[in-house]
Amino acid sequence: MVAVNPDIISYIEKEIIPRYDNFDAAHQRDHVTMVIRQSLEIAEHLDVDPDMVYVIAAYHDTGLCEGRERHHEVSAQIIKADENLRKWFTEEQIQTMADAAEDHRASAKHEPRTIYGRIVAEADRFIDPETIVRRTIQYGLDHYPELSKEQQYDRMMQHLHEKYGRNGYLKLWFPESPNASRLEKLRQMIDNEEEIKDIFAKYFANCS
Repeated sequence: MVAVNPDIISYIEKEIIPRYDNFDAAHQRDHVTMVIRQSLEIAEHLDVDPDMVYVIAAYHDTGLCEGRERHHEVSAQIIKADENLRKWFTEEQIQTMADAAEDHRASAKHEPRTIYGRIVAEADRFIDPETIVRRTIQYGLDHYPELSKEQQYDRMMQHLHEKYGRNGYLKLWFPESPNASRLEKLRQMIDNEEEIKDIFAKYFANCS
């Protein structure tokens, strides 16, 4: 994996990663560490600055501190406001990182403005069917606890169709990514539903 400045890693692990402990169950440390890992794996094959890739991934969901609706915009603001980053990056680099964090959201109306935005957008989409179902259940229980089991299932399926379905809004930016084959597998499951029902039953019992 590409090398990242150890001073940046030390700062991020001490000051930024712990923020995810306060977010919903679908956006805890395991999520941000996954996005960091996948971002750096993608970066290995590209002519990009690994320090910037690392920072973008680490900050990409920090804006959840002000809610989900504008979290991508708030994440960008947090990057631009962090004076510590100016120890290692120019103002231009900080703006690029902020743009990438803002552009990472799957439902964004425009493509990421830079390759850095495409990297974090792709890395944020680890398309493992069981993980996606589990995180969707967790989100539903955290934000809509009043819903019944049947209503949670219906909410989950609506979300899966809208985001991951064949006409969904999710976009992949690197065709060679393993996400492409994983997305097709998930779409087959969404079309069929029997396997998803089994996964839902297992994780709903564990999460609720």
